[in-house]
Order: sequence, then structure tokens, then C-alpha cells
Amino acid sequence: MAVRRSLRTVQGGVDAVGRRPLVLVALSGGPDSLALAAAAAFEAPKLGFAAGAVIVDHGLQAGSADVAAEAAATARELGLDPVVVIDVDVDSAGGPEAAARAARYAAFETALDRSGASALLLGHTLDDQAETVLLGLARGSGAASLQGMAAASGRYLRPLLGVRRETTHAACAAQGLAPWTDPHNSDDAYARVRVRERVLPVLESELGPGIAEALARTAEQLREDAEAFEEMIEEFIEEICEPAEAGIAVSVSALEANPAALRNRIIRLVAESEFGQSLSRAHTLAIAALVTDWHGQGPVDVPGIVVTREASRLVFTARG
Repeated sequence: MAVRRSLRTVQGGVDAVGRRPLVLVALSGGPDSLALAAAAAFEAPKLGFAAGAVIVDHGLQAGSADVAAEAAATARELGLDPVVVIDVDVDSAGGPEAAARAARYAAFETALDRSGASALLLGHTLDDQAETVLLGLARGSGAASLQGMAAASGRYLRPLLGVRRETTHAACAAQGLAPWTDPHNSDDAYARVRVRERVLPVLESELGPGIAEALARTAEQLREDAEAFEEMIEEFIEEICEPAEAGIAVSVSALEANPAALRNRIIRLVAESEFGQSLSRAHTLAIAALVTDWHGQGPVDVPGIVVTREASRLVFTARG
């Protein structure tokens, strides 16, 4: 049912030569992605889609090529076509988890572009969402990270965000599928594993059942609020911004007249949309002080941007 709902959001219709639109499943061979692959193989044809799979071999463990080959064989047995295996090189930029994720998503983009697929289905579950929210909370990353993962983001769909991990395991068992167990998923060197195996069980034990569901609901509510807020900001920002020499200017009076939450979001949005820079809270507050605590101070330097107060305007320019 969850996969069916996701597929209904994808643009359907055969092309000029009678081919059905294609969706791909990101298949690791683990229980979540394997259950998703089986569901997609069953549901996609009913809705007029072809379904394939992409398997990424990160090459980080002995025998990873055999794991990838086994996952590919299972995908073909399920009736998925095409089935693509992509080998990637994982560097060390940003740490092992971030580097593997970057390599994986680059491979997904390649698979989508080469196959012409309309969407790629990812096997993240409600449990993954709860872990993501807790990690964001622990890092103090603000509301953006507490929103967790989106059910739909561009060409990426996550149909299982409302499904518990135990359900995907049961689905594999019921269908006689033998999932691969990733040893990294039990390695407590990773913060996510410690959250999964230690933190969430303690919360469930001490606060009662339903913690994972509550965290997932919180993420969904925050995402709804944020999306509405962003729409309001995008409309408002057109009224208070104007081009400036080598940059963009924002009305000080408009920023000053609005609550801190709105003011800070506008500052972050200008930095992101105009200069491609993601500001930390400290950087955002330093810029906001040019509005709320103005006493003639000089420019504020933040990554990639210099912000100066010039009379009634904040002027953002790219740092040379």
C-alpha cells in the first residue's frame, strides 16, 4: 500500500514508442530495501510502471562484490528489470559515513540519468526516521534536521517512512527472501548504531512504547510547518530584497519589524539562494545583529559572503 501511494505521485503514461515509465529501487540486499524491491515488483506493473533496481557496491568490505551480485540475482528473480550494479570509490571527505553516502547518491544520479527512470525508491523506514530526528536533536542542528527525511524529494521517494523495521523483516520472511545483514549496522563505532541499539531502547523502556512513532510524527509536523513557512518567506522576500552592486540588499526595517524566527530564516535563505552558502546559527545571529544591535559596527564575514549595513539596507556580497 505504501509503495502504491508513492508510485501514484510519479508522472505516468507511456512514451512515444509505447514504453512504460520506469522506477528504480535502491537495493542493498538488506531487509528494508529487499522488502521494498519485492513490493515494487508486485505493485508497479498494476499502476503501469516498469520497475528496476540499482545496487551500489561501495567496496568497503571483503566480499562486497559477492553481496552486490547476490542482490542483483534476487532482484532479477523478483522480476525487476533493468538491474544495474555500480561500483564506486569512497574517499575520506567528511568521514566514512558521509563519503559513502556521497558516492552512493552520485551513483543513484548516474543510474537515473542513464536509465531515464522517473524516480528512485529508497528503503528508509520509520525507525530510520526516528534515529535521524534523535541525531539531529543531539547535535543541536535546529528545526531543519528535526524534520528528518522527506517522503518525496525531487526524484527520490521513501515509501516506507511510515513502516516499522520489524515489518520489513517479517515481509522478507513471509516471502522466503534471505536478506543480507550489513555488519556496519551492528558496529557501535557509528552514532546511528548506538542510537538504534542503546538510546531508543532505553527511551522505550523508561518512557513507554511508541517513542519511534512519536519522533516520526514530530518530524512530519515540523516538515509541514517548515514548508508553509518557506512559502510565506519566498513571497515576502521578493518585497524586501533588491539588487545591489555585486550582490543583493535587504531592507533593515522589514527585518527589524519581524520576529527573530522569520528574520533569521530570511538571512539564511538569501545566503543559500543567492550565494549557495549554508549558514550556521552563529553566523546567522552575527548578521542579524546588524539589524537588532546596530551601533556602527563593520562588515560581518561569513563563509563565502560579506554582509554590510549601509543606511537602511543590509548588503550581501560574495567574498572575493
